[in-house]
This record gives sequence, C-alpha cells and structure tokens, in this order.
Amino acid sequence: MNMISPKQDRNVALVVGPTASGKSALALEIAKKQPSVIINADSAQVYRDLAILSARPTDGEMAGIEHQLFGYIDGSEACSAARWADDAKTAIADAHARNLVPILVGGTGLYVRVLLDGIAPIPEIDPATRRETRNMEALEAYEALQKSDPASAERLNPADITRIQRALEVVRSTGKPLGHWQQHKAGGIGGDIRLHPLVMLPPRDWLYRRCDLRLETMIERGAKEEVARLLARDLPRNLPVMRAIGVAEIADWLAGACSGAAAIERAQIATRQYAKRQYTWFRNQSPADWPRMEGILNNDFNSIFDIILHD
Repeated sequence: MNMISPKQDRNVALVVGPTASGKSALALEIAKKQPSVIINADSAQVYRDLAILSARPTDGEMAGIEHQLFGYIDGSEACSAARWADDAKTAIADAHARNLVPILVGGTGLYVRVLLDGIAPIPEIDPATRRETRNMEALEAYEALQKSDPASAERLNPADITRIQRALEVVRSTGKPLGHWQQHKAGGIGGDIRLHPLVMLPPRDWLYRRCDLRLETMIERGAKEEVARLLARDLPRNLPVMRAIGVAEIADWLAGACSGAAAIERAQIATRQYAKRQYTWFRNQSPADWPRMEGILNNDFNSIFDIILHD
C-alpha cells in the first residue's frame, strides 16, 4: 500500500455519508495508518453544547489523534457554511504545513460543497425586500418566483418555502436570478488540492437500526441532562443548536409534555428521516467518480485504505 504525501499535490482525504454510517470510526483507522489530523465537516458537531446529541467523538474515542473544528463554536452563535469553509481551509493549510494528511469527515453536504466549489457572491439582500418575502405564504411566494425566476421555480419543490423565499428575495433584491450568482462561485479549493474521497452508503436497514441504537446510547450517556443545560441558557429557539435533532423531543420530555419513551421514539424517527435525506443527497449529489462504499463497515479496512491512502 502506498501512503499519500500530505504536501505533495496538497492531498486531502474526505469521508462523507449519512449519520451513523461509521464515518468517524473509519477516519480514525485512516489516521492510525498515516500521520493525520481529523477535521469535522458536520454542522451539528461544531457546537460546544451538543457533545452527546451530535455524537461528537469523546476524548477516549479520539484515541490520541488530533481533531479540529469539533465543539469549537458556542451555541449562541449560528455557524454558516461559509464560516465553516473558511475555518476548514485554515485547518487544512495548517495540517499540510505540519506534513499531516487532513481527513475531512462529516455528513453535511453543503459544507463540503462550499469548501470545494466556493460560494455564490450574492450581494447583501435589501432588508425591506427580505421582510416582505419572508412574510409571504408558500403558494404566493412560489407563484411570484415562477414569474421572476422560472428556472429556480422549475428546480424547487413548491412546498420548500425556505429555498423558494431565498430565491425570490435574491432576484427581487439584486435584479438577477439565483442561477446567475451560482454560476460565479468563488473561494473553493477543489481545484487547488488532490482530493481522496469516499462516500459511505451502507444498507439502509442496517443504517436505521444503528440510528435507533445510537439514540438509546445517547440517552444513557446523558443526552437528557445535556438538553436541560442547553434550555437553561434560554437561547432563541431559531438558533441551529436549538433545532438539532433530539433537542425539541427531549425538551418536551423535560417539560412533562410526553413520556421518555415517546420522546426517544420521536427522536429516533427524526434521526432516521435525517439519515434518509443525507443518504439520498450523497448518492445523487456526490460526483460520479467519487468511490462509494455500499457495504457494512467491519474490521477489514485494507480495501478501504487502498481506495483512500494511495498516491
């Protein structure tokens, strides 16, 4: 097996896939084979307040391997894909400077896309336009988008109110459709590095069982207490940390609005639905030439190492 040189061609390993697919375990095994630093690419694991509910690796699970961008942002802040991408660029450059292989691992496809492809340079949206657009009902906004930006309307689901409002406010504020700005993305590093990607797409039944079991383990590890501490901070409910899977369900449990069993079941359902969306995204949106691992992760890692750790 030929190991990759961190500095030569600016090599970067990437392990992506749905939640509970075994990405973190695989990243650790790769790091044990070659001096590396593991860099988080999961939108929930960036928050300090969600160590348990985000399944962030514990100190013991990190096994002495350096991890970056895990739990580094306070829950009172909202981390954007652009902010994470800037932080990831810094972490990658630092790893290369120290002759370490950066291993990006996570399940947030948008983060990875912005890092590799860049971000559309959309000008600031006029506040009045944003308020007007965000107050529109889904059907009203969609019909307005069909007139102002038919290409975006054709691409979007009529029920996806968030993306519809975003596309509408962009065309109304800038005078140009969203597609115009997306064609002028800037800041991506995809053309400046040599990427060694792997998409993990294990059997769905196995994945969903893993989701259910992991949620039960989170409860045993103190997820209920973690949510209680988060609620005690009295943060705005629209912050990403407050919308994380499990927070609302356990909050209802703490308030006596449902039983513990009901809260766990609801959180498990939400986790499976999230895993399904991630699975679909990575299967359909990842470049066709990115290798896929469709089996179950086991202790025989050699074939996987041959895919990622090659020059």
